[in-house]
Amino acid sequence: MSEAAIGWSQASEWDLSRVMELKGSHRIAVVIPARNEEQTIASVVRIIRSNLGDLADDVIVMDSLSSDATAAIAADAGAQVHSVAEVRPDLGVHAGKGEALWKSLFVTDADVLVFIDADLTDWGPHFVTGLVGPLLADPGVMLVRGFYDRVLNVGSSPSLEGGRVTELVARPWLALHRPELAGVIQPLAGEWAIRRTAFEQLSVPTGYGVELSTLLDVHDSFGLESIAQVDLGRRAHRHQSLHDLSAMALELMVVAERRGREGRSPQGRMSDPGEMVTLRLPTVDRSWKVREVPTGERPPHVDVQ
Repeated sequence: MSEAAIGWSQASEWDLSRVMELKGSHRIAVVIPARNEEQTIASVVRIIRSNLGDLADDVIVMDSLSSDATAAIAADAGAQVHSVAEVRPDLGVHAGKGEALWKSLFVTDADVLVFIDADLTDWGPHFVTGLVGPLLADPGVMLVRGFYDRVLNVGSSPSLEGGRVTELVARPWLALHRPELAGVIQPLAGEWAIRRTAFEQLSVPTGYGVELSTLLDVHDSFGLESIAQVDLGRRAHRHQSLHDLSAMALELMVVAERRGREGRSPQGRMSDPGEMVTLRLPTVDRSWKVREVPTGERPPHVDVQ
C-alpha cells in the first residue's frame, strides 16, 4: 500500500459542535505531560478548559518530576495534576515523556486520549477537536497524528518541515525501512490522539521515543488504514539545544532498531524500563559532558497488574 493511502483532514472540519454531536458516550481525556513548564502550563490548561465545554471529561497534567512550580500552577489553572512519582510507585518511577503518558492510563478511564505538549505558545483549542474528530467519526481509526506549520523564530515564515530530529533521523529512517509511512507529514509531532484500546496494547518507551514507537506499533498492529492525520494550522513552542536533540535522536534510533524494518511482536520490544545508554557530548573546553539517555520501555498496560 502506498503512502498516499494515509489521508488527512483540516482541523476546521472538526468544529466543537460537530465533535460534540459525535462524542456520544465516549469519555475523552486531554493529557498534558509536563516537566518544568511553569511559564506556559497555565495558558495551555486554561485554553482547553475555557473553550471546549463538556468535550474533555478529564484535563490531566502528568508532572514528570518537575523542580519548579509547574504542578501548583497547573492545579490553579484547573487541571487534575498527578506526579509520575505518586502514580503506581510500586512499578518504579522514571523521568520522560513516555513514562508520563503511560502512567496517565492509571489515572483516567477515558476511552479516547488526546496528548498535548505543555510548552505550546501559538495554538488553539482546535488542536483538541481536530485530533479527536476522526476517532469519533470512524471506528476504524486508532491513531490521529497532528501536523502544522512550525514557527521557528519570531517573525520568520512558517514551514511544514518537522523539527531537526524529524528531518535528520525519523523521516530518512521511515523512507528507507517503512516507506508506507512516508506519508506521515510530521511523525514526531507531540500532538496526537489514540484510542485507549490501542494504546494500552503497546509497549511505551519511557522517554522521547514514544511518538515514533506508537506510530510504528499502531501500523504493525492495526494497519495503515487505522492512522489518520489532521492539519492543525500553526504551532510554536520552545526549541531544544543541539545536545538535547542528540539525546532525542539516540532514543529514536533505539526505538527504530527494536522494531526493525518489518516490525516485531510486542514481546520482542521489551526492555528494562530503567535501561540507559551513555552519550558523550564534547564541550567547548575540550572536555566531555556525559549524559545518560533513557532507552527503556514500559510493557503494554494490559499486561500490568
